Amino acid sequence: MMPTLPPHVSAARFAQALAAFGAVVGANQVSTTPAELARYADPFAPGDGERAFSASAVLTPASVDEVRAILRVANEHSIPLWTVSTGRNYGYGGAAPRLAGSVVLDLQRMNRILEVNEPLGYALVEPGVSYFDLYQHLRTHGYRLWTDPPAAGWGSVMGNTLERGFGYTPYGDHAATQCGMEVVLANGDVVRTGMGGIDTGTAWQLYRYGYGPQFDPLFMQSNYGIVTKLGVWLMPAPPAYWIVEVQLPREDDLAPLVETLRPLQLAGTIGQHAVIEGAIRRAAGLSPRERWYDGPGAMPESVVASMTKQLGVGRWNLHFGLYGDPDVMAAQYRLVERAFAGLRDARFIVTKYAGDEAPTAGGARNRAGIPAMSAFRMLDWRGGTGAHVDFSPLCPATGSDTMRQYTLVKTRAAEYGFDYYGGFTAGGRHLHHIFSAIFPSGDALLTQQARDLMRALMSDARAAGYGVYRSHLAWMDFAAAQYSFNDGALLRLAETIKDALDPQGVLSPGKQGVWPRAWRGARGYT
Repeated sequence: MMPTLPPHVSAARFAQALAAFGAVVGANQVSTTPAELARYADPFAPGDGERAFSASAVLTPASVDEVRAILRVANEHSIPLWTVSTGRNYGYGGAAPRLAGSVVLDLQRMNRILEVNEPLGYALVEPGVSYFDLYQHLRTHGYRLWTDPPAAGWGSVMGNTLERGFGYTPYGDHAATQCGMEVVLANGDVVRTGMGGIDTGTAWQLYRYGYGPQFDPLFMQSNYGIVTKLGVWLMPAPPAYWIVEVQLPREDDLAPLVETLRPLQLAGTIGQHAVIEGAIRRAAGLSPRERWYDGPGAMPESVVASMTKQLGVGRWNLHFGLYGDPDVMAAQYRLVERAFAGLRDARFIVTKYAGDEAPTAGGARNRAGIPAMSAFRMLDWRGGTGAHVDFSPLCPATGSDTMRQYTLVKTRAAEYGFDYYGGFTAGGRHLHHIFSAIFPSGDALLTQQARDLMRALMSDARAAGYGVYRSHLAWMDFAAAQYSFNDGALLRLAETIKDALDPQGVLSPGKQGVWPRAWRGARGYT
C-alpha cells in the first residue's frame, strides 16, 4: 500500500526525493512502510484524524549537517517536512503532521547532553533528550541540580519547551527558563540566538537577550526554523522541600481558592505553577470510573460527592511545593495557613523531605524534579484502550473567571457525555486550564463526540473572551482564527514572517495555523 504522497508531488518525484534523503541520512534512516508510518500517527486521533494527518515518510537525521542537507533536498523537490523532537505530544496530535503527506523529520537520534554547568545552573541539550535522560545524567554525574519535568517524563526537554509546556517546581514555566538556541533556517543557514551570536561567547546560556532583537520566542510554537540546540536553566537542589496539598470539599470553593492563591503567588510565598485538580482528575489516579459509575453520560454530581468522600480527596485539590531552608519554609507555610483560614473545612496535608529524599508517588516526584509517568493513569478512567484530546484555554487568575470557565466547560462536556476531567495550573496572574475528554478509542460514538466537543468548547471560549494557548492538530486553524483582532492582523504578521523565512514553505506547514503561501489552500476548520 502506497503512503500518502505530499500534495502536488508525483510518485516519481517523491521517489527521487526519497533517494536524495537516503543519500543524506542513510537508506536505513528513511522509512515508508505502513508499520513504521503507523508509529507516527496520532494515537488518540479523534474522528477521522488518523487519515487526515498521515505522513508520507519518516527521516531520522543524526546531526545538524544532515538537517541542513535534508532542507536542501526538501526545497529542491518542494517536499513539506514536519519536525518533531520525539513526537510525544499526545493529546495534541503526537508526531502526526498537520498537512497530510508531509515527511516527518524525527530528531530523536540527536540526543546528546552537550553541557551541564552546576555553578551557573544550566544544561545545553539536543532535541532527542528526554526528561528521563536529563535527570539520569544529572544523577549519574552527581550534579546538585534538578530538572523540572512535565506530567509525562518521556517527552523531549526541547519539544516541551518549544510548545511552552510547564512543570511543577519554581522552574515550571519552561519557556521562561530557556536561554539560547541554535536554529537551522529553511535555507540551511545556522543561527545561534542571543549571546550565542559571539563565536567565542561565554554567556550563551546565561543571558537570553543578547544584543539587538531577541529571536528565541519566534521559534516557539512556530514553523520558522528547526531548533537543534537549546539551553535550559536548572534549579539548584534545595536543602529541603515540603509538598503541600490543600483539599476543599465544595464545588463553589474554586473561586475563593483562586482569590486566596493569587496574592500568595504574586508575593512569592507560593511559587509559580501550583496545580488545582478537580475531583475526577484527582480520583482517576486512585481508581477506575466503573467503581463509582457505569451509567450513560457524565458522572452525576451526587456520585462525585460520594466518591470524593470515600477516597478522602477534595472537590478541589491544590498542590504546591515549598523549597529551601526549613525555617523559611515554616514561615511561608504559616502565611499559607493564615490565608486559607477563611475557607471553610480546608484540609492540609504536608509531607516534609530532606533535599536528598525522593517521594514515591508520581505527582509528588514531579515536584521533586523527578520525571514520572503518572499522567497516563487517566487513560484507564473510562476503560478500554484509553485516549484523550485536550482543551487548553488561558484563564485570568480571578475567582470569577475561573468559575465561569469551569462552569462553561463542565456544562458543555456533560452535553456531549463527558465528565469534567480537568484542573488549573496557576501562574500568578493567569491559569492554564486543562480539560481532557477521555474516551475508549474503540468507541466510535464517543470518539466523534470528543471531536465535536472540542470544536464547541473553542467557540464557547472565544464568545466569552478566552483563547486557547495550545491545540490539537485538528483545530489549529480554528484556534488561530479566534485571534481575530483587526481582521486577523496577528495571523497576517505570522504568515508574512513565514513567507520571508521559508519561501518554499517546507517547514511544518499549518503548525499553529500558520501556512506558507505554497500551501494556504490546505487551510481549513475541521
